[in-house]
Amino acid sequence: MLSHDEANLLRITILFPSLVLLLPLLTLMSGAVSLGVDWRTASRDSAGIAPDPAKTREAVIQVYAARALNWRGLFGVHTWIATKPEDAQHFTVHHVIGWRLWRGLSVVVSETAIPDRAWFGNPPEIIADLRGPQAARGIPEILDAVRSYPYGGEYRLWPGPNSNTFTAYVGRRVPELKLQLPATAIGKDYPINGSLLERSPSGTGYQISLYGLFGVLVAAEEGLEINLLGLSFGVDLFRPALKLPFVGRFGVKNHFYPTAAEQES
Repeated sequence: MLSHDEANLLRITILFPSLVLLLPLLTLMSGAVSLGVDWRTASRDSAGIAPDPAKTREAVIQVYAARALNWRGLFGVHTWIATKPEDAQHFTVHHVIGWRLWRGLSVVVSETAIPDRAWFGNPPEIIADLRGPQAARGIPEILDAVRSYPYGGEYRLWPGPNSNTFTAYVGRRVPELKLQLPATAIGKDYPINGSLLERSPSGTGYQISLYGLFGVLVAAEEGLEINLLGLSFGVDLFRPALKLPFVGRFGVKNHFYPTAAEQES
């Protein structure tokens, strides 16, 4: 006969794995992820949420996230950073692309591109947005961080280093961004050069991470997050929300960024 405490422990032992297995099914049923997409024909069109550089003189920094292609999108997102200096006529997009490694190239890419393009059919969302003098100060810091990223010749989908490891690395070195990466950004907790203690990507707290597989993060922006096998579980107390793997944020949005049309109106 089990004691009361043993019975509760058994329930948790059964319920927790069941919840984790249910989350990807809920994600698929929500329509957030499309399977069987041909990357060659998938949409790479603008989502219309970035400012037109021809009409925007001020400096701009934006960070985007979109579900990864096909089955990878069940697990997480791809993230990237877009920068536009003052009076520039185009955006430069900075991110990590794993397949470049197969060609013997650096996985880090900085190129002139549409900042808010769909990621192979999956619409992006803005997760950080800086304008004006703040952005002008932050762009050189971003460029320095892009150049110093230590994993240009290495890529692993799980637990990292990957595109989210790169974006988190830049965020830590540009505290003005106060970058809160979504729970679905697998790889964001991968440690740099094996360090156990690191600032959170937002720069507003700290995290302990063991090879990106186990860890704890406490920060003003992110709240409390626990990393189990690269999956993030957390709670945001200031903007009440649960953070869950596969699903992402459930509750109050951490930020609201208007569309390009709303910005111009």
